[in-house]
Amino acid sequence: MNALINASKIIATYADYTRARGQFVPSPCVSVCLMGPASQLCDGCFRTLDEIAAWSAMDDDGKRGVWQSLVRRASEAISEAKSATNPPRELAAAPGPRA
Repeated sequence: MNALINASKIIATYADYTRARGQFVPSPCVSVCLMGPASQLCDGCFRTLDEIAAWSAMDDDGKRGVWQSLVRRASEAISEAKSATNPPRELAAAPGPRA
């Protein structure tokens, strides 16, 4: 989960940078190029294969739109990871099997 949080911090930092209009919009690639089988998103930058393939041809507005999606996806991924490691209180407090 630490890698997920680190990638998300990098994405958030880049997203802040790209909010200014008229500036160069950097690639979100963090050199962790591995597609998640369930999510169909890159585990490093949270882009789809279509977004990765189209990146170099996108205009800055298109790239900013991808960045907005990445911030949302990274937040969702962190929430899901936290939920998986921290069950809801009612489940955590449930009595276990009795011997």
